[in-house]
Amino acid sequence: MDGRLETRSSPHRYVWPSELDLMARLAGMTLRERWAGWRREPFTGDSTSHISVWQRS
Repeated sequence: MDGRLETRSSPHRYVWPSELDLMARLAGMTLRERWAGWRREPFTGDSTSHISVWQRS
């Protein structure tokens, strides 16, 4: 390296689970399961992450 700092940006934003549910519904899918993490902890209003599974309606 020559000591220079190189940065890059990408336009991302947080998507709420309800927004994902709407997009899935518009695509003909329904929510099958949602957990707070990979160990299938219950998803609550205090959850900081989620694992969501949708299926075709």
